[in-house]
Amino acid sequence: MQLNPWALTGIVLVAVVTFFLGHRSSRSATSTHDFLVARRTVRSRRNAAAISGEYLSAASFLGIAGIVLKDGADALWFPIGFTAGYLALMLFVAAPLRRSGAYTLPDFVEMRLGSQGLRRFSTAFVVFIGILYMVPQLQGAGLTLATILPVPVWAGAVAVMVVVAFNVIAGGMRAITVVQAFQYWLKLFAIAVPAFVLCMVFFAGGGPDGFRPLGAPAPPVFTSDTTVDVQTDVTLHVTSDTFLYAYGRTDNGPAAGPTHWTPLAPHSVSEGTTLKFLAGTPVPVVTDSVADNANWLHPASGSLTDLLQTYSLMFATFLGTMGLPHVLVRFYTNPDGKAARRTTVHVLLLLGLFYLFPTLLGALSRMYVPELLVTGKTDAAILRLPSAILPGVGGQILGAVTAAGAFAAFLSSTSGLLVSVAGVVSTDLLPGRVRDFRVATVLVALFPIALALLLRSEDISLSIGLTFALAASTFSPLLVLGIWWRKLSWPGALAGMFVGGGLVLAALVINVVSGYTGGWAPWFVNQPALITVPAAFVTTYLVSRVTGYGRPDHVHDIMLRLHAPDPLGFMRDRAVARFGQAEEKTRIAGRGRHRK
Repeated sequence: MQLNPWALTGIVLVAVVTFFLGHRSSRSATSTHDFLVARRTVRSRRNAAAISGEYLSAASFLGIAGIVLKDGADALWFPIGFTAGYLALMLFVAAPLRRSGAYTLPDFVEMRLGSQGLRRFSTAFVVFIGILYMVPQLQGAGLTLATILPVPVWAGAVAVMVVVAFNVIAGGMRAITVVQAFQYWLKLFAIAVPAFVLCMVFFAGGGPDGFRPLGAPAPPVFTSDTTVDVQTDVTLHVTSDTFLYAYGRTDNGPAAGPTHWTPLAPHSVSEGTTLKFLAGTPVPVVTDSVADNANWLHPASGSLTDLLQTYSLMFATFLGTMGLPHVLVRFYTNPDGKAARRTTVHVLLLLGLFYLFPTLLGALSRMYVPELLVTGKTDAAILRLPSAILPGVGGQILGAVTAAGAFAAFLSSTSGLLVSVAGVVSTDLLPGRVRDFRVATVLVALFPIALALLLRSEDISLSIGLTFALAASTFSPLLVLGIWWRKLSWPGALAGMFVGGGLVLAALVINVVSGYTGGWAPWFVNQPALITVPAAFVTTYLVSRVTGYGRPDHVHDIMLRLHAPDPLGFMRDRAVARFGQAEEKTRIAGRGRHRK
């Protein structure tokens, strides 16, 4: 691949600014309280920008456009669900969680139910969810750098983790708050500016090959002779007789010239095969994509299975957000419950604004980079689109802007995940000192890098959707019932997490095995939340009803602390007991009073 110097410059600038902001903020991080919860003095608007910055991950920056390219209107449920999850968080969790005084999710579990065993069990799920969520971020980083630079895929994953680990080790939560807030605005700029420019080019004439209609019911077609190099085994289907040139292996046999494909059966293409299509040829698509534009433009145009998958996705995203450890830990940094709720309102506005643009770019990708439907690498749509519409320096500069934004997405999300997981490991498995936090950061960083290099790279949005399903099936019942139902018991919470989490983990194992053995798994393996979330809630409720002995004796005092208005003064900071009274005195007297 030809080197794009603009893209390299953009990525280097993002890394340098990230280093600079992290180093500058880390100079005031001197205590464990700084590293875990930034002294609980983060302003609502800055915290909202930081939350949005870490939440807008690879799935948002690359995955949304890619899945819109593949699935069309049905893919709009992803940005809707990702945003709506914060509505559930605001209504049910944000303020009571902050009033609990906890500093990690397992700490809240122990505060509410008084069980050390349940705390350790929840710690295991926090660590697993965090590592599982980091894997697609690192795979997305590898895809981005390999798309715009002549480097191997592993280079992007390693580069992101090195930058992130440096900032986290230097200053923990206090350092990454400023970095993540900056990276939200950088990502918004990096996706909004190309969207505006490319839309203007589209409406002005449509780029180098003229205007391309999207409303035709037929599949998209290649507007010029196109060569596609297949880098992984794929299975394609066509809607009409298709003539092409293939060199390599197709349909389990050698191919070295003209090939004729019919719509009667799918066609397998092996890794390393080169396909050449003449101008005007309908675009073959991977088997899980929508082939014709008529169905692509209309939601719910598929079968009952597609409808059930949509409902399952909504369960996962709407309830899974409140179970993501790197999201919840940011609400511990607010001064009080009112500030936590105000932060969530700002997050809803920031996310809603951002998600307009990847949806738009995904629609343009259907017209200008349809060859990605052949390879299945639809997550690269945003990176390839600028050069497809604007060949030359203009497209390279816009591509550099999007690449810098994508790199910022990987950095911010991985930073939040690494801080949350390292914080849990350092406080639950280690003594909890600053040195322990730094050791935990290094240890935790090794696992997602290894998994990112070993596992198959699936669609980023679908991979993260499975992580949301795990969070929704484990921590969502515990948080909702723990905050709003005083009869929750620790055996009930344990049983619910075991059932919900166990079912999702089983689906994850089946999904991985299926990916290596022909993709035979049914739909609910990819989107299990429709089954696992109700099962977890019902199990938690029923077991809690028959295990009254597992309820803490002072449950009424706990519920009063969670729900009493902030001015009444019932909120207690659990960090005082662990880190000493000096921490709380510093926060109250501290550096910077809370501002909106």
